[in-house]
Amino acid sequence: QVQLVESGGGLVQTGGSLRLSCAASESISSFNFMGWYRQAPGKQRELIAWLINGNWPTYAESVKGRFAISGDNAKNTAYLQMNSLTPEDTGVYYCKVEKQRQPVWGQGTQVTVSS
Repeated sequence: QVQLVESGGGLVQTGGSLRLSCAASESISSFNFMGWYRQAPGKQRELIAWLINGNWPTYAESVKGRFAISGDNAKNTAYLQMNSLTPEDTGVYYCKVEKQRQPVWGQGTQVTVSS
């Protein structure tokens, strides 16, 4: 029922910035959980930032101070602002929501940070 469409990935140099978008079929505040994940080559998928009921932004240590998660309820869209990017941030980024304990994943968007 819920659908997510991700965009904003691409190639950026070390120290640069990107903003990822996750467009949903309903308000971000309607989801019990909204999170951003990433999967680097050869690594497990990692939760890096999340919101509970559209609030309380929380971050993994690997991105704390550099990334910012937010939601725009009027546009049904969540964002991940990524600053001071390094090659270690390279990977496929996914958004995920949960409602009534049912998860829905976006299709993923590639982020590549060059040395």
